[in-house]
Amino acid sequence: MLIKILGTGCAKCKAMTNVVQAVVIKNNFDVTIEKIEDIAEILKFDIISTPALIINDDIAIIGRIPSKEEVLKLLNKQI
Repeated sequence: MLIKILGTGCAKCKAMTNVVQAVVIKNNFDVTIEKIEDIAEILKFDIISTPALIINDDIAIIGRIPSKEEVLKLLNKQI
């Protein structure tokens, strides 16, 4: 599974990264987490605000920090 976190490094982006990493570690998911901070790369995903969470090339969350429970549900759907 490939997870991409899109964001320029703001506090919300860092918070989303921390939430996702905590869920992945706690549940021992076999995933690759890729942080994309380059604005030109972020714009390729056609999103308006960050942070954004992309799971296996599907946009899952845009513009907000998800709860750990929400991330867990999203990842479980992909397994």
